[in-house]
Amino acid sequence: MAPWKADQVLDAKGVTCPMPILMIKKALKEMRPGQVLEVHGTDPGTQNDLPAFTSRSGDEFLGQEERPGYVAYFVKKR
Repeated sequence: MAPWKADQVLDAKGVTCPMPILMIKKALKEMRPGQVLEVHGTDPGTQNDLPAFTSRSGDEFLGQEERPGYVAYFVKKR
């Protein structure tokens, strides 16, 4: 179990690039600084795209956790 407590969960399972990143960007805009977004995804590209996105946006990529059928990604809003 991930050590981060999510303030919001975004279901991006079955969604392919570039939509997961666009969905994440929109969700983060609606969050307060310091809050954690948990993203459930199945697109393997998200594994590389999300850390690259957060390095540009200034948000913090906390990590990921393999779960049955999807990967949970964690991002902290700057």
